[in-house]
Amino acid sequence: MSETKARLLIVDDEPSIRMSMSLVLAEIGYPVRSAADGFSALVEIRHEVPDILLSDLNMPGMSGFELLSVVRRRYPAIKVIAMSGAFSGDEVPSGVAADAFYQKGSSIGSLLRIMESLPQPERILPRQPDPSEPIWIQSVASDSSGEAHVTIACPECLRTFTQPLDSSANLLRETNCINCHTSIHYAIHQSTDQMPLQAFSRKPSAAVPGPQGAQNHSYGT
Repeated sequence: MSETKARLLIVDDEPSIRMSMSLVLAEIGYPVRSAADGFSALVEIRHEVPDILLSDLNMPGMSGFELLSVVRRRYPAIKVIAMSGAFSGDEVPSGVAADAFYQKGSSIGSLLRIMESLPQPERILPRQPDPSEPIWIQSVASDSSGEAHVTIACPECLRTFTQPLDSSANLLRETNCINCHTSIHYAIHQSTDQMPLQAFSRKPSAAVPGPQGAQNHSYGT
């Protein structure tokens, strides 16, 4: 490793494990932060992107399996070490989106060797969506009572949820992701065939493109 220690984020739902690992690694000289679950980890990553993420796999809410998958897609520059006591050895468990694996209960020396074997972190901030270019989604449905709603995919945790659409004439609307609580601003445009188009971004843009501009945007997934 270089003289500048990698910035670490430890994610584990056991307070004793978070505290003990944080104290030991901080004593060695690593800048360390911690989070109790996957959703809290995403908040910490938004605040400051770590160089290395050490995450438990079995956690309530958003598990480590899901967190690592989201991090791999959203923050590919982060080096990831999966941690668990349910797997043995030093091989990354099948299907886990991690660069390395640390078996809980192993020595701190083993963890340090794993960290030192990782490629030098590239401190590149993730490319964020431009709030002036919202993602357009053509997906409006009605439930059994006839109430209209839209399915929104959160740009942060990548989970989807449904949002009821009231009769408000407001073009710009705001909601929070029901999973990670990220604030999402979205716009509804009534097209010529009366099929609303929904656009969302992290921040409200100064102007929402009209139907002519919508053809130039990629559709979200």
